[in-house]
Amino acid sequence: MNGKDRLESFLRDNRVPFQVHHHPEAFTAQEVAAAEHVPGRELAKVVLVSGGEQLAMAVVAAPQQVDLDKAAAALGAGKARLASEEEFSAQFPDCDTGAMPPMGNGALYDVPVFVDPSLKKQGTIVFNACTHTDAIHMSYADFERIVKPEVVDLS
Repeated sequence: MNGKDRLESFLRDNRVPFQVHHHPEAFTAQEVAAAEHVPGRELAKVVLVSGGEQLAMAVVAAPQQVDLDKAAAALGAGKARLASEEEFSAQFPDCDTGAMPPMGNGALYDVPVFVDPSLKKQGTIVFNACTHTDAIHMSYADFERIVKPEVVDLS
């Protein structure tokens, strides 16, 4: 089963209402937001960070940048940096590189998830569905219920 199908199955199994949208190929968060016709503040961008020996998802709105000092504090590490593709690709074998959904914490991928409070203010969030051409639209409340991210200031 490919990543998109596994993601959709996971959401259905957890009784989460969602919509899948297919869009022209887009690689950056802002391009995905434009292709999906949503404001950037609704697009949940996944940034993989490494702190100490730990890999984690820092999830922020598309226009935001992850503050690595804040990410380090969230991880309880002295320092954090952007994870390299070599560090994370094996963790997401069924996703296009850079198109990982924010579904860690054992939801789909065994990676801790930290989410910026700005996304919590959104009724609906949008994120990549394991490809550069598909996106999921769902409520933030359902995302929080099934993923149980740690909400921390990341930007």
